[in-house]
Amino acid sequence: MDKVSVTVTVFFEEPFWVGVVERMEGKKLSVCKVTFGAEPREKEIHEFFLKNYDRLRFSPAVETAVKEVHGNPKRMQRKARKQMEDKGIGTKSQQALKLQQEQRKTERRVFGREKKEAEELRKFELKQQKRKEKHRGR
Repeated sequence: MDKVSVTVTVFFEEPFWVGVVERMEGKKLSVCKVTFGAEPREKEIHEFFLKNYDRLRFSPAVETAVKEVHGNPKRMQRKARKQMEDKGIGTKSQQALKLQQEQRKTERRVFGREKKEAEELRKFELKQQKRKEKHRGR
């Protein structure tokens, strides 16, 4: 059974607070971006993810290297403090978000194209119908 870990990074990105959720399943990384309004408290973030985790749209999984974490408590504490000071998100997360953005863009383009073609077909049929009615002398 694969090990699944979830990491949430919250940072300020003009003009909103943004949360990046990184989900590691085995050696696959998938990411989701959540926009908060005002600065969220830890309790609000926790409640948000308890209620809405199943509705999050994660990016397609990206292959990544996984390092085993050793249990030195002082090292873990330093690492946690360093992560708290870091700004932004990791490059693998950025790649996954970019991939998700590209997929949504292509979906939107396909949907828009189909909608436009359907509207043009409807207008054409309406025009043909009017021509037939004029030809019949109505």
